[in-house]
Amino acid sequence: MSLQPEPETNPNGRMMTDPPALLRHLMRRMFDRVIDPDNRAKARAKAERMRVSAGRPHIVEYFHQHDDPYSHLAVQVLDVFCERYDVELVRHEIRASGGKNQPELAKLDAWARRDAELIAPHYGLARPSELGPTTGEVSPEALDQGSEKLAQLGHYSGAMFYYAGEWYWGVDRLFYLEQRLRDLGVCYDLSLPYICARPSIDVSGFDASNLTLDFYPSLNSPYTSIIYDKTIKMAVECGITLNHKPVLPMIMRGVPATRAKGMYIMFDTKREAEHLGVEFGPVMTPIGEPTRQIYSLLPWAREQGRDTHLLSAALDLAFRKGIALHSKSGLKQAVEQAGLDWKEAKRHLGSEGWKDETARHQIEMSEELGLWGVPSYRLRGGEAHEDLCVWGQDRLWLIAAEIRRRGKSAGIVTQ
Repeated sequence: MSLQPEPETNPNGRMMTDPPALLRHLMRRMFDRVIDPDNRAKARAKAERMRVSAGRPHIVEYFHQHDDPYSHLAVQVLDVFCERYDVELVRHEIRASGGKNQPELAKLDAWARRDAELIAPHYGLARPSELGPTTGEVSPEALDQGSEKLAQLGHYSGAMFYYAGEWYWGVDRLFYLEQRLRDLGVCYDLSLPYICARPSIDVSGFDASNLTLDFYPSLNSPYTSIIYDKTIKMAVECGITLNHKPVLPMIMRGVPATRAKGMYIMFDTKREAEHLGVEFGPVMTPIGEPTRQIYSLLPWAREQGRDTHLLSAALDLAFRKGIALHSKSGLKQAVEQAGLDWKEAKRHLGSEGWKDETARHQIEMSEELGLWGVPSYRLRGGEAHEDLCVWGQDRLWLIAAEIRRRGKSAGIVTQ
């Protein structure tokens, strides 16, 4: 019996999984407002005028979750952060949010512990497992107040910094907050580096041809859209064997989502794109039928060695050009941009051979890797090394670092 990549009954509802054309266009207007750099600049300028007018200091609010490994990393930098910046830090204690914002809470907890252990040394921090037990107790009242404050301000995660209308997640996004404060002139010493600078994605000079990288992207993922081409380029550069394993968007797989989470992801993706030096926006969501149509062409495109070209083109059109992939003209543009023949593509459009393999990719990613978000990666190979499984566009640097490490230990020579 063939596997199906979508649940028979999706709890997210048809309007979310297959929005009509009018709703797609309304969503585009909403997304474009969120990611507009001019709107961000105006909001920052207004916040600063209000702060000055009220005579307030620069107030940074930090939300600490005691059972959150990312909070265990973030708390290690609070003192040095306050030493370097003329700010007033207000700390709140919170509980895990759960619910639709954190629907896979047990998986999230297991993943967070693993991920935090992996990234800590790269940021010069102690691993959570190396830290002693938290001293002192936090009252239920304090947890209630902190959690309520977090929700009022519109977020749901621990290890979050909030400053004048914007959110910054833990040590991974701290350098964005640092840059904003530097721009405002409240850094005591501009010659000092960022506290937790993002490591570079660099595999230059390494031959990784005896290693394998499993890559799990999704067409409806903003984060995938900004890292997809860099992933392919990195794989080509180091000669690693790349297994291209697209999965359906989380909403189509039945994973719940909220508007607040979606808006934060769009805002965060824009600044991540700016950091990576890639374009992001305008955006026309390809959720639902456009994704199925593109995926139906992937087996045919793969026969011609152009499946990655096709998904790259579709991501480019949906997330950088705002092209409607729910239209035939949009699909035609994606096919031709990938260097494929539209007349031939129409004979394969809507075929169902993609469903079984996509379902297998999803089972593999979820059950073997313990992940559910995209983009996800699994690096395999190298003597005496376990598989490295990571999730997120902001972990490609970790894959690159591990390729460099395994390249040497596996006997791969630098050029």
